[in-house]
Amino acid sequence: MTRIAVPLPKAYRLLNHGPTVLVSSAHAGRRNVMAAAWSMPLDFDPPKVAVVIDKATLTRELVEASGEFVLNVPSRQQAALTLAVGTQSGREADKFLKVGVGETAASVVGAPLIDGGLAWLECRVIPEPHNQQTYDLFLAEVVAAWADPAVFSDGRWHFPDEEQRSIHYQSGGSFFATGEAFEV
Repeated sequence: MTRIAVPLPKAYRLLNHGPTVLVSSAHAGRRNVMAAAWSMPLDFDPPKVAVVIDKATLTRELVEASGEFVLNVPSRQQAALTLAVGTQSGREADKFLKVGVGETAASVVGAPLIDGGLAWLECRVIPEPHNQQTYDLFLAEVVAAWADPAVFSDGRWHFPDEEQRSIHYQSGGSFFATGEAFEV
């Protein structure tokens, strides 16, 4: 897996265009990954993010126990994998084995980086019990950020082909891919 470090004050650029993410988590020998359409950057320095993680999920259990997770930005090539990990429960089977999810150890947190992605944000939860319990909303500080240099460099996305574009979930198994960038 090729990746370059993204300076933390620029990590927001990895999510600013609103892609669907894969939330990976791990604790006490267990791991899981789920898809999340609702995530966003919140701040620059220190960088912060928000993500909704439903209380019924194994990911939520592991995130609450470890206080960590990774937001992985999948590519269009990973749309089927994204749908599969977003529609199956990790309580019934290890999704990494069942779906064939490759992983690499993160640099700071215990949750894995999902292989084949476009970008990765290693995160530590900022405890906000009211938001977590009432709204399933988790806030976190980004402690490391990475991107595939084939699609992100010099602080900008540049998608070389259709399969290496980030994706956005609509509903019912329908996605769209990020379009062309333009400047005004």
